[in-house]
Amino acid sequence: MMRIYLYPLLVVIAASSYGVVSTIIKLAMRSGFSVSEAVTSQFFIGFCIAVGIFLLTNRTKLSLNGVKILIFAGVLTGLTNILYGRSLNYLPASLAVVLLFQFTWIGMLISCITKRQFPSRIELISLIILVAGTIPAAGLIDVGLSQIPFQGWLWGLAAALCYSLFLFVNGRATASMTTSNRLVLISFFAFMMSAVFQSPEIIWNGTLFNEGLWIYGLALGLFGMIIPVFLFTIAVPKVGLGMSSILSAIELPIAVMVSVILLSETVTALQIVGIVTIILGMSLPAMLDRNGLLRKNKISKHNAKNQSNMPGELKKHIS
Repeated sequence: MMRIYLYPLLVVIAASSYGVVSTIIKLAMRSGFSVSEAVTSQFFIGFCIAVGIFLLTNRTKLSLNGVKILIFAGVLTGLTNILYGRSLNYLPASLAVVLLFQFTWIGMLISCITKRQFPSRIELISLIILVAGTIPAAGLIDVGLSQIPFQGWLWGLAAALCYSLFLFVNGRATASMTTSNRLVLISFFAFMMSAVFQSPEIIWNGTLFNEGLWIYGLALGLFGMIIPVFLFTIAVPKVGLGMSSILSAIELPIAVMVSVILLSETVTALQIVGIVTIILGMSLPAMLDRNGLLRKNKISKHNAKNQSNMPGELKKHIS
């Protein structure tokens, strides 16, 4: 019974850790660092942690089997953070989060296209509830959108697309490769992507270690790289892209709650309503399908029991 909920729970924990990232970046900016510097520190220290985990847990050599798909996963991880950072240059933080949040329906669309099937009724209803709760949860009711530059919308939606594609690619399990092996390769290619487009000079000019950026880089590396990639690698192949996109909706409520706690930002009653709506939307498939899961287990056990009592020839014919 616990195994039914284990992998969805891992997706929720991974998405929750992503929700902490925006607040940590804001704290880094308050300390005088740029978004570019914070993102570079995230992937450099994240890669160092991944190498440490690999050396401690793996007694075999680094495997390069299936490395092509991990290149895509690493590049998409880096691009998501780079594009999200670019969107913050044009958008209010609340709107940037909402645009990133569009990965929920984009991920569902990708899942439908690749599987060549429509989402279930439960998933569709859940998605509608999630989208409905997004705007009040992010506090966008009183925000004027007419003066928002087109580039901001473009960067924000591009970040959402990259995040959706990352979930899709990361769900392609590489059976011949350990999780720590996958983690170190994804983090390496993500760091390479950030080094090309961000601020690699922080590593050798003293900004990272002498000016204290490493503290934020350590937190960002853990919550924005190690924990989510590690858990998504394990759970997404089991849960599926569509359901993973729905469960990852927890990222927005976590982002709001952490900003209230660490940044002393205010939260309105309308935002609380939106957060509750999102949590309801992401919980709906599990609640409605719970009896279905139990019924399937009972039916399979019942069939197995009946089959064991059949004569040998009949059992052989059925199998």
